[in-house]
Amino acid sequence: MRFRHVGITVSDLEKMLFFYRDLLGYKIHKQALEEGRFIDSISNLDNVRVTTVKMIPENNDMMSMIELLNYHSHKTNLSKLQINNGGITHFALTVEDVNSVYNKLLQNGIIFNCPPKLSEDGGAIVTFCRDPENNLIELVQEIK
Repeated sequence: MRFRHVGITVSDLEKMLFFYRDLLGYKIHKQALEEGRFIDSISNLDNVRVTTVKMIPENNDMMSMIELLNYHSHKTNLSKLQINNGGITHFALTVEDVNSVYNKLLQNGIIFNCPPKLSEDGGAIVTFCRDPENNLIELVQEIK
């Protein structure tokens, strides 16, 4: 078994594409409008119409895929999850230079919990930010 992707339901696809594509360097791998019995069945919803955008990093690492889902047929509720809530609360991205990513995102109005900090074990530099729709993302630079 291996991890395939993280799915993020979004209300503003263009804003989220700007964040993940233009700011974090992901590229569109596949984009589709999905509707019909199959998507209704696996979604457990009726009459689904959803644009899905599968994105991968520039290095083509399929294990780091992000899927954006923009529902046209159903209202998206953007509740702000806290890290101590039950269920999936955040995902982590490994970056080459966390300070560079931090500065780029900060200049584009992205909110951070704190500046990048060295982990207590000295193995990584870490920070958390929120994407434009409040999903919590951990940015990690591994120290080798």
